[in-house]
Amino acid sequence: MTKKTLCMAFTLGLVSFSAVGAQEYPLGNGALENFSGDGFAASPQWVQIWVMFMLAMFAIGLFVFAWKKPIARWAAGGFVLAALFSIFAYPALGLPSLSGSIALAHLIFWTPALVLLLKRRPFSDPEEGMAFRIWSGVMTFVILFSFVFDIRDAVIYIGHVT
Repeated sequence: MTKKTLCMAFTLGLVSFSAVGAQEYPLGNGALENFSGDGFAASPQWVQIWVMFMLAMFAIGLFVFAWKKPIARWAAGGFVLAALFSIFAYPALGLPSLSGSIALAHLIFWTPALVLLLKRRPFSDPEEGMAFRIWSGVMTFVILFSFVFDIRDAVIYIGHVT
């Protein structure tokens, strides 16, 4: 199996597991919608493309840079922890795992990597290799752009479950 195949299998598994406790919610990518495999398929094409691009950036960080770059480890670790939290913690707490809950996990677990990326700015450090500079710049954008939607969705989700 290639790295790309493993990443795709992992992604589809994550999207499928996000349906835990969310059966009575409509499918889609809205804050109070079930973002399962079917919810992903029901999302607009730009959302599907964005999610695949975002996952590719995290995968590059994990498979290419995490071995030598601590910031890439923070990004990859945040991604994995957010996924595990979404899969296990929400069901254990009796909370539905919806797009808003996934957004909340992103905010919690991706923030340390974003803080490091913004504080250290490896994307503008001439001593870093060009590939890492490009990846860190794109990764910073990915997290910031995701947070534009995640903040709104997390607030809606918290309001729904409280």
